[in-house]
Amino acid sequence: MAAKKYLQNHPTAPGYQEKSATDSSAGAGNAGDIVALDGAGKLNINLFPTGLGTPSQAEVAGEDLSAGNKVYYNTTDGNKMYKADADAVAKKAVGFVLTSALTGAAVTVYFEGINDQLSGLTKGADYYLSTTAGGVTPTKPSTAGQIVQYLGTAISTTALPFNPTSPLEVG
Repeated sequence: MAAKKYLQNHPTAPGYQEKSATDSSAGAGNAGDIVALDGAGKLNINLFPTGLGTPSQAEVAGEDLSAGNKVYYNTTDGNKMYKADADAVAKKAVGFVLTSALTGAAVTVYFEGINDQLSGLTKGADYYLSTTAGGVTPTKPSTAGQIVQYLGTAISTTALPFNPTSPLEVG
């Protein structure tokens, strides 16, 4: 969606000129611009100072990922992102994705914040990393060799704040 426009005094001639409000900053060249909401009706994060906002980083998907998946760095595959699961400590959840990505594609990984791309949660229930890759479960894994990693308490049927603990291996 194109940013809305406004009139300003023409800088070199009598009268006015039409200008588009800025919905994404390119840096110092946008100093003094009037700001507009982006296509989602929100302020683009790049309009704010560096360091403000949810910690996230662009990474490469090592396998097809779905919105809402918990992910881990696969150190044997160039630190690409794979679906986390409770079958091994090496697969502990370090973040989550809010958009789907195909193998080899760039994907934004969030290291904290609210994952609102889930379904079937019970508000107020605690959730743990599941043995189903990328998923969560209200039941702690209990088989030897699996890990128990608390991820957060559901705030709705679709949203879980990501607040992971260090994994505990079941003996």
